Amino acid sequence: MFAGLYTDPDTVLNTTFDEQHDELVMVKDIPLYSTCEHHLVAFHGVAHVGYIPGDDGRVTGLSKIARLVDLYARRPQVQERLTGQIADALMRKLDPRGVIVVVEAEHLCMAMRGVRKPGAVTTTSAVRGQFKTDAASRAEALELILRK
Repeated sequence: MFAGLYTDPDTVLNTTFDEQHDELVMVKDIPLYSTCEHHLVAFHGVAHVGYIPGDDGRVTGLSKIARLVDLYARRPQVQERLTGQIADALMRKLDPRGVIVVVEAEHLCMAMRGVRKPGAVTTTSAVRGQFKTDAASRAEALELILRK
């Protein structure tokens, strides 16, 4: 259940490919299941992860992005940290021009206890590099995320 505690996230992103790619790579709707570290109940949803490769044009395997999401989700977690950890790992290992991560999740701690609002969805985002500094890049990524 908490296997992500014992795995180094950097090892997930060790495989890259020299594709000379210089445009946005986006993996959407990655299912995730995690455990709220405050209440020890589940939260679940999807992650959308995008990056613009660095000057070397190297890309990672698409499955590696999904594995990275799983790794961080398989820890006692808060959604805000989860979102940032995914973005920071991609920045650290791939040295891309930018990263954007959006996580949408329903928290059973909100549905089952306290406020009791089943179906409420929390959305968090982390933007790094070009997505933080360039509004057009950020808008392109968000448009792709919102497109169904």
